[in-house]
Amino acid sequence: MLFEKAKVKTIWRIEKYASRSELEKGEPFEILEFEGNVFLNEGINLIWTAVCGGSYTPFNAANAHIGVGDGTTAESPDQTGLQGVNKHYKGMDSGYPVYGSNQRAIFRATFNEDEANFAWNEITVANGNNDAAVNLNRKVQNMGTKSSGSIWVATLTLSIS
Repeated sequence: MLFEKAKVKTIWRIEKYASRSELEKGEPFEILEFEGNVFLNEGINLIWTAVCGGSYTPFNAANAHIGVGDGTTAESPDQTGLQGVNKHYKGMDSGYPVYGSNQRAIFRATFNEDEANFAWNEITVANGNNDAAVNLNRKVQNMGTKSSGSIWVATLTLSIS
């Protein structure tokens, strides 16, 4: 019997800390969790390039970034990254991404006190730190406005089964 159905699940988690001391205590003032995103054509094409042995920049610890922006344009597969005016790409936390087991990859980045202090309305994972990078996906979601002094931790879990 041949099955050609795959289930893709995306979970975003944003942990919001008022200060460094709250982060160190592990006491967020808010945790957002939401599902879904749109895989972008450029990201899908890069996946197939990797599978087939072509040349590409991987979404590894050295290259992967979570990008956030203030754009509110609806997701579309033909987009090539964040759409807003204000945007910031942050490299992976130590030990991330996590992959190679449980049919998933987990990306996590911590946006410190002086980073990405604007309305977070869109989020992506890219293999670089600017708009020239290949973006795997994009999600539009009102996540709130990050203010100076706060620290937000963004985590993306992608799974395929």
